[in-house]
Amino acid sequence: MASRVSCPSPPRLLHCLTLLLLFSTFHASDAATALVEKVCRQASSYSFCVRSLYSDSRTPEADEYTLAYISVGVAYSNATSTQRYISDQLKSIEVSGSSHRDQQQRLQICSRGYQRAVSALVMAHNDLDSETFFELARLAGKASSGASDCKAAFKGIPPPTALAKGNQDLMHLCEICGVVAKLFSGM
Repeated sequence: MASRVSCPSPPRLLHCLTLLLLFSTFHASDAATALVEKVCRQASSYSFCVRSLYSDSRTPEADEYTLAYISVGVAYSNATSTQRYISDQLKSIEVSGSSHRDQQQRLQICSRGYQRAVSALVMAHNDLDSETFFELARLAGKASSGASDCKAAFKGIPPPTALAKGNQDLMHLCEICGVVAKLFSGM
């Protein structure tokens, strides 16, 4: 004699499915929160790390792979924004015909550094697409060095505030990428 499985009534079934969905959502969200916590505790600026990663709406549900894409994406966004700022500053100097030759040379160093940084972050994204992850830490370091070179170009004089912030933020964001890359070293 076969046993018969009884299904709950439709309203009860809907209630059970809703609870199951909520539980799985909270569980995934808790895991993502723990992952962000794990990464950001290793960064030099915990609050910057959390703020940066949660600037992407995918973070609350992110696994290691998604968090890698998020960290590279946020760094890329910063690098391209800073690169545009540098380009605008160089155009401003050229248009005004001013004699800010020293400032122009410093900004050209920054421009080259940010070209390398953006290129490295594009390669890092491609590395993620290939699912190898081997180059992520090295490429994040290369991107960070572009910002470091820009910062060094202004040694002894204060850089424009927006540029100083862009440099500092990119270095922190690349550090986060490096921490995220460590998540894959055991795979």
